[in-house]
Amino acid sequence: MHQLQVNPYLTEKLYAPIEQEIDGQELKPIEGKIPDDLNGAYIRNGPNPKYEPNGRYHWFDGDGMLHGVYFENGRAIYRNRYINTRGFKEEVKNGGPIWGGLLEDVRKNPSYEPLKNTSNTDVVFHGDSLLSLWYRAGEPYRIDAKTLETIGGETFNDQLTCNLSAHSKVDEKTGELIFFDYGNIYPYMMYGVTSKENELKHLVPIDLPGPRLPHDMAITENYSILMDLPLFNDPESVKKGRYKVKFFRELPSRFGILPRYGDNSQIRWFEASPCYIYHVVNAWEEGDEIVIIGCRVKEPVPSESKTDGPIERMLSFLRLDAQLHYWRFNLKTGKVREGELCDRNSEFPTMNLHYAGRPSKYAYNVTIENTLTLKFNGLVKYDLQTGSSQTHFFGEGRNGTEAAFAPRDNAVDEDDGYLVTYVYDELRDRSEVLIYDAKHFDIGPITVLELPQRVPMGFHATWVDGYKLK
Repeated sequence: MHQLQVNPYLTEKLYAPIEQEIDGQELKPIEGKIPDDLNGAYIRNGPNPKYEPNGRYHWFDGDGMLHGVYFENGRAIYRNRYINTRGFKEEVKNGGPIWGGLLEDVRKNPSYEPLKNTSNTDVVFHGDSLLSLWYRAGEPYRIDAKTLETIGGETFNDQLTCNLSAHSKVDEKTGELIFFDYGNIYPYMMYGVTSKENELKHLVPIDLPGPRLPHDMAITENYSILMDLPLFNDPESVKKGRYKVKFFRELPSRFGILPRYGDNSQIRWFEASPCYIYHVVNAWEEGDEIVIIGCRVKEPVPSESKTDGPIERMLSFLRLDAQLHYWRFNLKTGKVREGELCDRNSEFPTMNLHYAGRPSKYAYNVTIENTLTLKFNGLVKYDLQTGSSQTHFFGEGRNGTEAAFAPRDNAVDEDDGYLVTYVYDELRDRSEVLIYDAKHFDIGPITVLELPQRVPMGFHATWVDGYKLK
């Protein structure tokens, strides 16, 4: 097999970086009108390398860039900003790249940060501003929610002694931030809670059999759920100084449930069928049970080929095949029940964040095309109670990104609001903002706004209610 010389995640327009940072450009509808009761901000994080990469480029290497659309009283304004991480600022000062990425030998990078924390993965609203987060677990960065300017690294008043994982959770009822950290050095996992006022209230080590690679967690009103999944670095390869991710299908998936302010002595581990989980939809308490809804990956490691090069391996790993799944853990009997909710390949789920950790009925996932690179060709609305779904595809040559649910002003129930997402139209070479009425999702977007520049495909998004921006 001929090895690829061109990296599509660097050259194709759907993914290729942009240079311009735009501040406050008003958007005009090209279809429909902006709802008057849609007030707040849709903000999405993603990779956007500022400089030509050192060596081979992995999509996860790109510098974090936030894209935001701010809605207020029937108007919409767009802005985008690089996240000014420590590594980003050092490379700007240097006038070029310093770090090599995932496909290069990290031992050649600065010893104080072997892999550059690009903070490019997720973004959440906590306290009175945003936090940008990184998939490998790193220093979080505090961002001004109105301007998207980087305030600086977040240490929770100098109390933080570990890193934060990408998918930290905010409890909308209490304002608390619940997080975990993971790594290759004992203790292999830390778990913590920060108050709405930015005070670190709780931080404890969690016992694991060895280094693991968890990507997400879940919360309920009273509990947190941590994961020990059978996808991690092969210990034999580690002994030889090599990095090789292996799926140990003979091991179970383990879910650790502990009280929100509990420690390792209070955690209960439940075993389920082997899999990997990139993203959870939601979790809640139901009688004696903890219910989790998430996207389950049955085969997280692609089949090996001796002729595959590093770019081919990256492309294989980035292809997603995940199905909506449920797990039910009985705290009284210790029993576990699980099952598939839909056989469609869908991921990057979102929901009404006001229901996070409480019983919820709806999830909104992207649908995934069967292509060489990762492409989201539509959105699907799931009814988690009935198992029914509605799908809207973006159309030929059009690919989207993770949506966010925006409650309408004075919303009365869970899906009383809008879905907002970015879409890149390859045929017209333009990016758009699509707005859906979540209650009438089947009719497609009710509003289309043209953006002043292309928005490359990225990772995770959030919605910030308008009153939080004032």
